[in-house]
Amino acid sequence: MNLQGKKVLAFVEKEFEDLELWYPVLRMREAGLQVDLVGPKANETYIGKYGVPITTEKAFDEVDSKDYIGLYVTGGWAPDKLRRYEDVLRLTREIHQSEKPIAHICHGGWVLVSAKICEGFTMTSTPGIKDDLENAGATWIDQEVVVDRHIVSGRRPPDLPNFTKEFIRVLSEK
Repeated sequence: MNLQGKKVLAFVEKEFEDLELWYPVLRMREAGLQVDLVGPKANETYIGKYGVPITTEKAFDEVDSKDYIGLYVTGGWAPDKLRRYEDVLRLTREIHQSEKPIAHICHGGWVLVSAKICEGFTMTSTPGIKDDLENAGATWIDQEVVVDRHIVSGRRPPDLPNFTKEFIRVLSEK
């Protein structure tokens, strides 16, 4: 699949892990994807854990999952906030039900846990949410990147190059 002009949804909230949001977004854009930065409010600036800002283009309630070929969930403390929005959970479930690629890194798995879509998948994450993923029905392994069907998971910033490469590969095959 040619990725030129295809769209990926990326959730944004305060205290995202700066590298875990910016690195994949920039790599996906280099691959030709349009990455829509979507948060609680459109045109709002959110600050990462280390002070790097990012500005959303759309709000959660303004997007339709049918417009996207995949979803990216960053790490940091943002996922703990993101999973409290019903629109985030709805969009995550819709993309999952359509078997479109979903990638999450670090604490990003919390969104999938709250969307109740982990059952039967093998995943990785920061070790801090291992129990959460296992309690949600996932098999957790300590590995740089894990691809299980349409879900791609990663652990932490040093894993970003291979994690992002695998997500782009999975996006291109769907």
